[in-house]
Amino acid sequence: MLLRSPRASLWPLATAVALILCLLAGCQRHTRKRIGVVPKATSHLFFVSIHAGVDQAAKDLGVEVLWNGPNEETDHARQIQIVDSMVAQHLDAIAISATDERALAAPVQRAIKAGIPVTVFDSGVNVEDYVTFVATDNYGAGVRAARKLSELIGGKGKIAMVAHKPGGTSTVLRENGFQDTLAKELQGVQMVAMQYGMSDRAKSRAAAENMLTAHPDLDGMFASSEASSLGAIQAIGSRGLSGKVRLITFDFSDSHVQALKDGTIDAMLVQDPYQIGYEAVRSLAEKLAGRQPPKRMDLVARMILKADLDKPEIKKLLFPEWLHPGRP
Repeated sequence: MLLRSPRASLWPLATAVALILCLLAGCQRHTRKRIGVVPKATSHLFFVSIHAGVDQAAKDLGVEVLWNGPNEETDHARQIQIVDSMVAQHLDAIAISATDERALAAPVQRAIKAGIPVTVFDSGVNVEDYVTFVATDNYGAGVRAARKLSELIGGKGKIAMVAHKPGGTSTVLRENGFQDTLAKELQGVQMVAMQYGMSDRAKSRAAAENMLTAHPDLDGMFASSEASSLGAIQAIGSRGLSGKVRLITFDFSDSHVQALKDGTIDAMLVQDPYQIGYEAVRSLAEKLAGRQPPKRMDLVARMILKADLDKPEIKKLLFPEWLHPGRP
């Protein structure tokens, strides 16, 4: 009679248990819904902040996020490739901030036709059957910018705008709200120039410099995005015009805050990108769970003046713990 050692008799059992555990782990991985998130760009602080909100929502809601976007907002072709790749991977859902509302319509429609729910965040795209649109009330922000700039220059004078780039819905809405309000309410304020910075701070500075040179009697300026703002700050500051050419900016960075402190910026409109990212993922998690999230979520931009910088809620918005660990 051949005797088997206890160790030998346990080996098949151990192997079977290990295989079962491995299979269970694989099943658990596949039961987590996979959501692709496609920002307009990955290089701007605004989208870094959105990414933080996206990651937190993924942790809170038990979903897996695949974050991928072009380096620059002008790279429509790269964003189209990314969306098509996510469709080919059969992701469970996709959230997108479109670089161009027309160029991204076809790939987003392909995703929807493939049965993949799509939420649009920050910047719109020309499709109707998305799950939720999550964004700042950009038109309303432009209205407020026009009214505040008019107030700063005493209700009359010459102003200019450093616009972002053609085709980006969010910034176009800001710019339209600004110009419509000038035309409807503020006839004493004349917009004498507008140039695009093309989502680039160096080009935005050049645009601001050009307008300041062409109009030395300029009273004010509006910059409609992060890159446009940074260019305008540099142009006005380098010419010693801080406090003379009144400036309203959009979005924020450490450079924005310093410019607000030193008087180069008079007021800045600030979104909550963290919340935009969080709500975009939450809307899709709800849809995948069989619930119907709201069709639209409009988040109000906050107008911040120098006197507001010490307020606790403003510090929390401008200096979140995840971005500035240990900062008071």
